[in-house]
Amino acid sequence: MSAVLAAVLGATLAGCSATGGKRAEERAAKAAQGRAAVDTPRWTFAMVTHSGDGDTFWDIVQSGAKQAAAKDNIKFLYAHDVEGNKQAQSVQAMIDQKVDGLIVTLAKPDAMKDVVAKAKKAGIPVITVNSGSDKSKEFGALTHIGQDEVIAGEAVGEQLNERGKKKAVCVLHEQGNVGHEQRCDGVKKSFKGEVQNLYVEGTNMPGVQSSIEAKLQSDKDIDAVVTLGAPFAPTAVKAAEQAGSKAEVDTFDLNAKVAEALQSGKLGFAVDQDPYLQGYEAVDLLWLYRYNRDMLGGGRPVLTGPQIVTKDDAKTLAEYAKRGTR
Repeated sequence: MSAVLAAVLGATLAGCSATGGKRAEERAAKAAQGRAAVDTPRWTFAMVTHSGDGDTFWDIVQSGAKQAAAKDNIKFLYAHDVEGNKQAQSVQAMIDQKVDGLIVTLAKPDAMKDVVAKAKKAGIPVITVNSGSDKSKEFGALTHIGQDEVIAGEAVGEQLNERGKKKAVCVLHEQGNVGHEQRCDGVKKSFKGEVQNLYVEGTNMPGVQSSIEAKLQSDKDIDAVVTLGAPFAPTAVKAAEQAGSKAEVDTFDLNAKVAEALQSGKLGFAVDQDPYLQGYEAVDLLWLYRYNRDMLGGGRPVLTGPQIVTKDDAKTLAEYAKRGTR
């Protein structure tokens, strides 16, 4: 953060008057201390996601959102529910509170369509994040921030090809999540080998391990296991060990445990979509829209990934993962 602030400050001072440079320096100093760097009204922004309990990915998203909120003088609210209807109810509750901006995920778009329309009718600007890039504009959101899930899946398939893999299993831990289906579809699109989908109950981690283990025991030709979330990668590694399988485990998303596993060689690679950036940019873009009607991308998705992370990258990223920003 200090390096970024220094770079921004240096560029600002070079192109501004003495007064402008001084003000920029003051804003940068406040931001570095976690204080508001602006004097705009204290708006309230709410984020409502499809996260389940204990998902470290969404902890990182929140970390970015809270950092931007502190900088932009924003009161930040957060709610989540893995069930689409309950997520929609939480969004409705935020509308009833008359928040000044909404950030939502569209993992279950059918459940969210009507309530997003209600937010728009109420004059509340909406940005979608992480899931639902293909529905965001249709539903009336200003923009979408995240990765294109099909493109991310294709990146995985290409990486598996480079590693000489022939048969992969794609582990879907949340049924009904269209983004997860798109990831596996992307893998199938680019992978030259065979891909099988394995549906598991993500809220039951012992069950997840048992399902993967049984699949590997029944099919010794599987040489790659792809999980769709960082918390499931270590479980897949255990399953492979218990099954006596030499299948490589790879995963979408990054956290501290995944970074460590990449360093040790227990995981082959990870696909990082930068959840910190998703949270940060969602709040910051809402602030820019409220303040100045700015919007990046002209309404098109703002991509934060995918980035393939291997053992070579893990050491540096592990430091960021431990502080909760990668």
